[in-house]
Amino acid sequence: MTKNLKRYFIKSVIVLALIHLVYFLYGYFTFKGLKNINIYTEFYRFKFYDDVSISHFFVSGLFLLFFLIFLVRNHSRENYKGGNAFKIGVCLFLISFLTFSFFISYSFGMNAKLKTELSENDFNNDKKLLNVLNPFLYGYTSYSSEKLFNYENILYPKPYPVTKEEDTISAGEYPIIENSYYSIDTIKTLADTFDKTIDRADSILNILSFNKEELYKRIISKKVINDSIEIIFKSVPVHPEHDEDICIFLENKSLFSPVQGDSIDKQRYQAAVDRYKLLYNSKKDSLTFTFQKLDTLFRKYNIETNLIPKQLTQDVYHYRDNRDEPLNGIRNNFDRKALAEKFTTLDKLFYEPNYLHPNIIGIYFIVIVSVWIVLFVFYLLFNKKKNRN
Repeated sequence: MTKNLKRYFIKSVIVLALIHLVYFLYGYFTFKGLKNINIYTEFYRFKFYDDVSISHFFVSGLFLLFFLIFLVRNHSRENYKGGNAFKIGVCLFLISFLTFSFFISYSFGMNAKLKTELSENDFNNDKKLLNVLNPFLYGYTSYSSEKLFNYENILYPKPYPVTKEEDTISAGEYPIIENSYYSIDTIKTLADTFDKTIDRADSILNILSFNKEELYKRIISKKVINDSIEIIFKSVPVHPEHDEDICIFLENKSLFSPVQGDSIDKQRYQAAVDRYKLLYNSKKDSLTFTFQKLDTLFRKYNIETNLIPKQLTQDVYHYRDNRDEPLNGIRNNFDRKALAEKFTTLDKLFYEPNYLHPNIIGIYFIVIVSVWIVLFVFYLLFNKKKNRN
């Protein structure tokens, strides 16, 4: 390739870069904003009929037309054999790709605007707040769900979590079943010394107050990790139904929206610790202030809400202190569906952006390769004809 042809390709790339910048800015300034995001929001999907698509056709077509005219007019007496032909082909492929990817820069602009309104760190902090307060956000009918709210969901304070064991006291048409709860404990030791250890009347089983056979009966799971063994087992009996520091709001470990990349179990435990501190270790004003932050979060994401922090705090304390009273309503009215959809959509925008929508990937690359072949073949044929002349 001659120096003039190299300069021409470089100038063409610079022009395309400027066009990409224009589309980036267009996407940045036309993004509707955080409050208008809904379940249908996505980064730009080539639609063939809107302003971005239509302008894309015209701009791409005009650029390729003038690019080809100046290419064959000013740079068509080239030695295109061997390495030169390969280099020219690579340059033409790059030009083809850049010419048909303006809409991707448009999506990058939308993403950049989203990140200026909501950084990933702020997004994760909002998730953490919702995860801590999640048990306070259900509709009142959900609190009667034994699956959502039960003692086995309690992760904090110690000796929780626990596991339930059911014993049939009396069989028959109407059996009598007694529930017992045991704390979950773990033994970690070298595998080859485990049997030797529990065969002795040593500290482990003495502390637990049961023998080897009882331990094997209580094993929940056994896992070998390299040369070690981890045994999870039912330990001492506990009575959460009589525990004054346990209320229904601790009996749910669901996360509203997990933070990307962090351990789910660790997030659940930390949320449980923070929730317990709000309910039992902090002053009433701390819970009210946290609900005020929640109300601010709703308004930030444009979620319709009638939440009044002081009223919600009163309701939470009432059911905390009257644990035997059925929970038939707390004043936590807000658009739950809209909030869930908002965070589901934001998760996709942050972590599954799909700048090139899966539905058009095939067509997109077929167009690029086809245009590249046309450009390359046309240039070679025209160059060959000129060289003969």
